[in-house]
Amino acid sequence: MVSRFLFVVPPFAGHVLPTVAVAQQLRDRGHSVAWAGHPAVLAPLLPSRARVIPVPAQFGDQTLAEVRNRGLGLRGAAAFRFLWAELLIPLAVSMVPGVAAAVDDFQPDVLIVDQQAPAGALVARQRVLPWATSATTPAELTNQFTTMPKLGTWARQCLIDFQYHFAETDPIDLRFSDHLVLAFTTTALLGPADEFPHHYKFVGPSIGTRPGVPDFPWSWLDPDRQHVLVSLGTLNQDAGRRFFATAAAALAPLAGRLQAIMIAPPHLLGPLPRHILARESIPQLDLLRHLHAVICHAGHNTVCEALAHGLPLVVAPIRDDQPVIAHQVTQAGAGIRVHFGRISAGELHSAITAVLDDPSYRVAAQRIQTSFIAGGGATSAADHLEKLL
Repeated sequence: MVSRFLFVVPPFAGHVLPTVAVAQQLRDRGHSVAWAGHPAVLAPLLPSRARVIPVPAQFGDQTLAEVRNRGLGLRGAAAFRFLWAELLIPLAVSMVPGVAAAVDDFQPDVLIVDQQAPAGALVARQRVLPWATSATTPAELTNQFTTMPKLGTWARQCLIDFQYHFAETDPIDLRFSDHLVLAFTTTALLGPADEFPHHYKFVGPSIGTRPGVPDFPWSWLDPDRQHVLVSLGTLNQDAGRRFFATAAAALAPLAGRLQAIMIAPPHLLGPLPRHILARESIPQLDLLRHLHAVICHAGHNTVCEALAHGLPLVVAPIRDDQPVIAHQVTQAGAGIRVHFGRISAGELHSAITAVLDDPSYRVAAQRIQTSFIAGGGATSAADHLEKLL
């Protein structure tokens, strides 16, 4: 039976990418798929033939980029409050009419709704349609407010008030569907899952091919040396100027044993030794097969892609869900956490050599890699979605 699946996503690359492989699985099984979201963000991330139903994002007289930039310097509770009060809730309010129109247009049988796009969950409930939560980050699945319980209560109240704004008389926590929660992680990284309901499915990361893969000088890689990647994600490059400089200094004495690739505009870094290569973008999934470790900001996609290749990590979380993910990496024994803003070159040098030389980190990473394979990824996610029909 051919059915229609609509993905409702926020305009954030890390929340869009996991849906691509799931959608491909559904398409391969004969189903129709579409995305409701922001075309300027979605177009570079999706296959050229993907159907995107435009959903406007409005923040008064500010652009999305301007709103996000206002929050870049915040950390901890202040960053969390800004994320919800200034970004996610206004985004959700602005998306509701567009998501409702997308449902009218596409007539989906099932909605797959990202946790940071609660407009999709609201519309699904109002239309009495089955919907699944797309939990692209594990932060919402953990008790991240242990030391700040009032913050968790405040976030739930934000979602309740959002629903009241649209005349919903039976509000719920829209981050968690009663039908299906697809968690793109496993308990090997997240920790014990005994307390989760049966409809929470831990499928591991959903990793697929990506359009517009950039070129890379593959002949530069020396097969006799180890290789490490330094990445702060797509949003943190300018803020990471100091960290990149520290990383370059930490890696400088290691020319005899490794080469490093930094994902950053070369102008941020200045002159580099010959064993360190700066690239604005890379074919990351292809390059991971050649790596021995990853140094990153603990973004969920980067962490999961590294662990899916059995690679140990050095994690320097900056904000949002990254401290939670960094904690999970260290608790699992798959990496070392360092302080993003205060790490010295010597400390980072020690962390990098430790994850390369101590086999326990690689063994732990490979254990998580095995759990990801068992989780089934996009194939398993598609199986669970079909059961909602």
